[in-house]
Amino acid sequence: MALFARFLLRLFGWKGFVEVEIPLKCVICVAPHTSNWDLIIGRIFYASVVGRPHFLMKKEWFFFPLNYFFRALGGIPVDRKKKTFITEQMIGEFNRRDQFRLAVAPEGTRKKTSKWKSGFYYIALGANVPIVLAHIDYNLKEIGISRIVYPTGDEMKDIEEIKRFYRGFLGKHPERFGF
Repeated sequence: MALFARFLLRLFGWKGFVEVEIPLKCVICVAPHTSNWDLIIGRIFYASVVGRPHFLMKKEWFFFPLNYFFRALGGIPVDRKKKTFITEQMIGEFNRRDQFRLAVAPEGTRKKTSKWKSGFYYIALGANVPIVLAHIDYNLKEIGISRIVYPTGDEMKDIEEIKRFYRGFLGKHPERFGF
């Protein structure tokens, strides 16, 4: 599968790279997230380097027959209208498994937003796992993983460090990427 995924990336003109060792348990912070294409390109890339990470996705996409497809890809449905305990659920998943990689878009949407969701941070902090920084850049047609951040408990400082990393990367719709 990894060879086929690398072939697909090259076929579509994309470069993928990994500059750090990806832990067996981690939250993969993926940004910028401005298009549904991010899932497709990201999924192909991750298949070439880490296999099948899980990802959170709004539950409205989990209808028959797409629900089988998204679950097979690693999708976990989230009801964004309800106040659920997704952070605690994901921490539980990390505690139950020997290997769990959870890819999360910190914006929580493809639309422009001025505030990132902090759930990815609190999942990593609560599960005592690192945050792996993955980027997608449509201008350069590259997708990569090049940094690991260990949450310290100082959310503002850590999130600012993570946001600084993403400055300069262009999503498919750059006007939608907000800090």
